[in-house]
Amino acid sequence: MEAYLTDCTLCPRQCHADRLAGQRGYCGKAAGLIVARAALHMWEETCISGVNGSGTVFFSGCNLGCIFCQNYKISRNGRQHGKQEIGTEITVRRLAGIFMELESQGANNINLVTPTHYVPQIIEALEIAREKGMNLPVVYNTSGYERAETIRMLEGYVDIYLPDMKYMDSALAAEYSGAPDYPPYAKEALREMVSQTGGFQIEEESGLLTKGVLVRHLVLPGHVRESREVIRYLYETYGNRILLSIMNQYTPMPQVRDHKHLGRRVTKREYEKVVDYALELGVEYGYIQEGEAALESFIPEFGGA
Repeated sequence: MEAYLTDCTLCPRQCHADRLAGQRGYCGKAAGLIVARAALHMWEETCISGVNGSGTVFFSGCNLGCIFCQNYKISRNGRQHGKQEIGTEITVRRLAGIFMELESQGANNINLVTPTHYVPQIIEALEIAREKGMNLPVVYNTSGYERAETIRMLEGYVDIYLPDMKYMDSALAAEYSGAPDYPPYAKEALREMVSQTGGFQIEEESGLLTKGVLVRHLVLPGHVRESREVIRYLYETYGNRILLSIMNQYTPMPQVRDHKHLGRRVTKREYEKVVDYALELGVEYGYIQEGEAALESFIPEFGGA
């Protein structure tokens, strides 16, 4: 696994950083595991959080870098000189211990948030935890900006993939995330995720997802057409083999409050248009957010493991 960290090509940026030597990749991180939060999380879809909560580990750093990111305090720290690192550096063995502690607290699963740049270390930690008896489903919670080659490394380790599908339009992906190649990479990665897991499986008694793919799409203000394109692609490609979560919790963060589109919340009418379109297409399995979901209470407090 060290080879992936001495010449890092884990994500589509393929920045070739020698992270073991202390170089920071595009993600803003060297090889040290930086965890911003590890706790039971109640705000995921009901098939993930359930009653007890999802055992969520938020990793610092991000390979995408959306200008509107609600977790920007941890996703961007490390890229900005002079900014204090948010999170705690831990060992692989400590990460394995965190997985087991979350299981002992009653977590329904282990939920790895923004994990791409730490895949080799995560695999090692999962091996240690499983050797010691940890037996929870593992959720890979990602922006969708992934290399299929990295996703293949996770076969046998991840049970549930929870990717975003943010854009179909390369120009929009470039403007908002600095990633004009987001659409082709996200499509290829999703194809691999579905290939690994097959159709989704939900435990009848608990209603919890135990295997499969749940794709999230965050509706952005002023971009109903783009949301329709995303949903059309997903349905025409995968039908009802995947779960779909259409999210209206977009919250304008301080860094985009003056943006011509992103400086406001999604209107009720915009969100309804997207949901109605999904229903017209024939989407049967998934989640929508009703009421006032776009609240800052969806944004956890970050301070470390």
